[in-house]
Amino acid sequence: MSGPGLHPMATAHLPGFLPGPDGSDPLFVTVAAFTIGLIVLIGALYFTLHALPERMAHHGNSTQMQVIGILALLALFTHNHVFWIAALLVAAFRMPDFLTPLQSISDSLMAIYSRMPAAQARSEAAPPPRPASPPDLRPVEDTPKGSDTPEGGPRDV
Repeated sequence: MSGPGLHPMATAHLPGFLPGPDGSDPLFVTVAAFTIGLIVLIGALYFTLHALPERMAHHGNSTQMQVIGILALLALFTHNHVFWIAALLVAAFRMPDFLTPLQSISDSLMAIYSRMPAAQARSEAAPPPRPASPPDLRPVEDTPKGSDTPEGGPRDV
């Protein structure tokens, strides 16, 4: 015979995933916890993958790192994958350093120039030259018709 609390038409065994008489639902709680955990795990994986170009360029120069960071943020906020691919390509290839050799050349030329006696005498005697005034750049429409020069006279050859 069935237990004292069960209805006579009820079976003796109920599956565990059904809600209990107190209103608890173990299957719902399990699925909700699994779904929340899965969303957090996928989000962490997405952000880890999204930060891959920045991790690759961590040892590069700061300008390249800034460009990669901007491209990665654009990719994150616009969901446009071409920015992420561009950031990945910029991170994969090291940009050539043009500034260091030019700075070395500049420093060497300044050292050579400072050792020249004529340069020292010239720098002490005369002030630096002023830049020339810009040429008169009037439009062509302002010239009178039938003349070679803006003043209207013949052109000196």
